[in-house]
Amino acid sequence: MSGSELPGVARTGRSTSTSGQVPVVSLDDSSRVASPRVVPTVVVVGLGPAGPELTTLEAREVLSDMGVVLVRTSRHPAAAPLMEDGARPLDAHYERAGSFEEAYAGMVEEVVAAAVEHGRVAYCVPGSPFVLERSVAALIADERVAVKVVPGMSFLDLVWSRLLLDPVEVRVRLVNAEEFAVSAAGDSGPLLITQLWSRAICSDVKLAVEEPPKSPVVLLHHLGMADEVVQEIAWEDLDRVVAVDHLTCVYVRELGEPVGAELVRLAELVRTLRERCPWDRVQTHHSLVRHLVEETYEAIEAIEELGEEPTAEAAAHLEEELGDVLCQVMFHSTLAAEEGLFNLADVARAVHDKLVRRHPHVFGPPTASTERVDTAARVLEQWEQSKQVEKGRQSLMDGIPAGLPALAMATKLERKAAAVDLGWQRTGSSLATVRDALEALEQGETDGLGELLLAIARMAADRGADPEEALRRAARAMRERFMATERAAAEVGENLAELDSPVRLERWRSTDPS
Repeated sequence: MSGSELPGVARTGRSTSTSGQVPVVSLDDSSRVASPRVVPTVVVVGLGPAGPELTTLEAREVLSDMGVVLVRTSRHPAAAPLMEDGARPLDAHYERAGSFEEAYAGMVEEVVAAAVEHGRVAYCVPGSPFVLERSVAALIADERVAVKVVPGMSFLDLVWSRLLLDPVEVRVRLVNAEEFAVSAAGDSGPLLITQLWSRAICSDVKLAVEEPPKSPVVLLHHLGMADEVVQEIAWEDLDRVVAVDHLTCVYVRELGEPVGAELVRLAELVRTLRERCPWDRVQTHHSLVRHLVEETYEAIEAIEELGEEPTAEAAAHLEEELGDVLCQVMFHSTLAAEEGLFNLADVARAVHDKLVRRHPHVFGPPTASTERVDTAARVLEQWEQSKQVEKGRQSLMDGIPAGLPALAMATKLERKAAAVDLGWQRTGSSLATVRDALEALEQGETDGLGELLLAIARMAADRGADPEEALRRAARAMRERFMATERAAAEVGENLAELDSPVRLERWRSTDPS
């Protein structure tokens, strides 16, 4: 007796008996007597990549002895003989479901229900049960049934034979076309892009690459069938050569410019700087704070300089400043990765998921609450309320950084209040409050200046303006006018600082503010 076979303890598992069904011992609570029950069995059969001639002998023998056969799709070439013998197709799930995930979930439910009813059923899938078969993975994980798998030849076997290559030796990576823009980020190839089942998906894949591959790619279509196509094509012809379908894939030897390559190069550069540069090596999150603040303000200034019709120079300046901000994000992410906290991928994933979560009116199912989010103001209101619930905050005012510039803090406070209808539009006249604050200041009240600035900031926010931006713009205009006054004085041989006060004022007044 092995150590695991203890007296009085029944063994259970998903091992298959000779009948193809799994006996499981259950305990009757009333009698406390062990009684066996049989778990329904699903025999998953791989049909191979093309017609019946590529279906294995084992698969044919198993199917010949099955009473109930379900087929994931009748469109597969090897499914036709099974359909003639009464197999049940599951194509209707593709038509009813709103997504592939829903379709596969529906298929699993139908297969499980058939197994429960009949005890043992076959579920046939194209190619190999373990290549691009999410429904099979879901069945294996489903504890309501036992699963036996009959292997099948994969379409990949035909791909390697047509390309005359060893995928392990050349390190081919498989990429689902629907996830190409994300999954292939930073990859230079070789790649086998699968699931190119529509021209729209082909176009998306084509446009996701910044620089097309310099060498042709290989289109592989209907492998093992009479109308098989194995043809080198230009990248720009990806969606033009054949009527693509679920039996189409493309082999890419090398991408000219991988998706996301520039971000990957920048991340690698930051890691190199941390290793080799004495200054970068000693930096910490705290030591970099002032650089993040400075780069952020420089980016803001570049945005303000764009104007209504941006020039090429202004656009290039903004591009440079945004790059400096991105560098700070990369640096902090690299430091965190070194500390085992998180990495750049975690940062991107977290902000992606947060944006999806905070926009239920865009990504969630239609509801009464999402339908009313039809203006920017309502979006802001929903954002603030979702954020409060998500972070478990007791007050809507929680979480406002104490280090914000005062005007920016006042604006944020006003917007938070406005999210629950307690902004200026509800609480009173902003102009009247400004007048009251001015009057209090004239009467010498200590807090009068602060109240005046707060009132001005709230009034700006109420009108959709940013007081920080407005004040920076005014300050910049003052600086430019002052420098213009200096230049005007210098042109006539005068030093502005040495002039008498009335003359300086005259020079100031005569300077064109524009």
